Amino acid sequence: MLNQTKPEEILFLDIETVPQNESFNELDETDKSLWLEKSKFNREKRNLEAEESYHEAGIYAEFGKIVCISVGCFSMRNGEREFRMTSFCGDDEKLLLEDFALLLNKNHNNPFRLLCAHNGKEFDFPYICRRMLIHRIPLPSLLDIAGKKPWEISHLDTMELWKFGDYKHYTSLKLLARVFGIPTPKDDIDGSQVREVYYEEKNLERIEIYCRKDVATVANVLLSYLGESILQEDEIVVA
Repeated sequence: MLNQTKPEEILFLDIETVPQNESFNELDETDKSLWLEKSKFNREKRNLEAEESYHEAGIYAEFGKIVCISVGCFSMRNGEREFRMTSFCGDDEKLLLEDFALLLNKNHNNPFRLLCAHNGKEFDFPYICRRMLIHRIPLPSLLDIAGKKPWEISHLDTMELWKFGDYKHYTSLKLLARVFGIPTPKDDIDGSQVREVYYEEKNLERIEIYCRKDVATVANVLLSYLGESILQEDEIVVA
């Protein structure tokens, strides 16, 4: 399949998520009860209090929200390869999801036919879909996989591809970048810090930069799978 995949047909993406509220105490009684039910296994396994566990609520689409979606795609300009990137970022999740859906729905004007993310099939793609449905946003065709056969789904997952059928195997994007010799910036925040950066620092720009860097890394990992040269800094264009 990869041998038949052209990088310019792929839209690479990454999302950053946070809890819908800054703290557990801001939830109403119904949501507190539902969170305690949802997080029960994780809390008991790690001996966490409700407030501590709620810091991780961003990983659940029912209790979290998306604050940034960064995307990138390949194109040719004057015979030279470019990787063009943009982000949908902000406090208004519905608005950024509507803008992202608009991009996907304009696909007849774009060359991409596949979506690609690291661990996208387990996290990014279903999370986006769930949040869109919550906001009553119709799913674009590239995300609407209901009733489709596995080979009809236009999703690539760089983590899944690395498994080669070993479904117990988890490999982080950071580790794959290391083994393929893909340079990564030393000033990135860690994914676990996104909640703190959003609510305490109120620094969306920092989150957006971090998200974009992950998208470029995902693209470089896929290029490595294809045996192609990784992106140079002057090939990356941020719109």
